[in-house]
Amino acid sequence: MEKEVIQGELVPNSHLPFSAGVKCGQFLFISGQASVDLEGKIISGTFEEECRRSFDNLKNIVHAAGLEMSDLVQVRNYVAEDKDLTAFNAIYREYFSAPFPARTTLVGCIGSVLKFEVDAMAFFK
Repeated sequence: MEKEVIQGELVPNSHLPFSAGVKCGQFLFISGQASVDLEGKIISGTFEEECRRSFDNLKNIVHAAGLEMSDLVQVRNYVAEDKDLTAFNAIYREYFSAPFPARTTLVGCIGSVLKFEVDAMAFFK
């Protein structure tokens, strides 16, 4: 099956060896998105700022692939500290609505450089 790397004006680039998004068949696989600028430089901020920037990066990749956030079928979230879970769930509802994608949320697993990261998978209808 042929793979297509998703690129676009608003898709963050990274100096690390990965593609932001890869279309394979009817699926779009989106690598972990953090609070980074278009050159992949980490932009530190409050949890809320980093979470929204990460979701905005995710949304930009989804749109560059010609999809909408409602096309996401699975979202995996990585929250650095459990004290941020309430804020995370509130922000999550700003980007997703029912029917929600399948979701996993891991806490305390990303070290101290980032406060939040998200990866996802979408389906082309």
